[in-house]
Amino acid sequence: MFIGEYSYTIDQKKRLAIPAKFRKDLGKKAIITKGIENCLVIYTAKEWEKLVEKLDNLPTSQLDARSFVRMMLSGAVEAELDKLGRVLVPDYLKEYAGLKKEIAVLGLSSKIEIWDSAKWQLHKQKTETEMGDMAERLKELGI
Repeated sequence: MFIGEYSYTIDQKKRLAIPAKFRKDLGKKAIITKGIENCLVIYTAKEWEKLVEKLDNLPTSQLDARSFVRMMLSGAVEAELDKLGRVLVPDYLKEYAGLKKEIAVLGLSSKIEIWDSAKWQLHKQKTETEMGDMAERLKELGI
């Protein structure tokens, strides 16, 4: 399980270190793709297979479903962790997420999110001020 928030930097060769605590569960290969809020998401091979199965079952007759599947799958790349636990972030993903040098790596149970640190701080501050309202809206889901 991936949990926690970590600060890292992306080097000039576009390599990003994965937190040591995440490496064992992640394995040697991972899938990196576009996230919903202009972040990146890293999945284990097993979690990626589960997601792809769900995506394959979306109705191809619906434009939103087709568009979402296109973005998730065409934006994905298989990444191997090097000996130092780093992954290479391709230019198109780096640009999509607006990644500069300072990076926030977030553990979110079965996946990892990668954010530009400044963007994450803004998002986090906004979200923290709305936590009470969100909890109220989510109570219907038993949270």
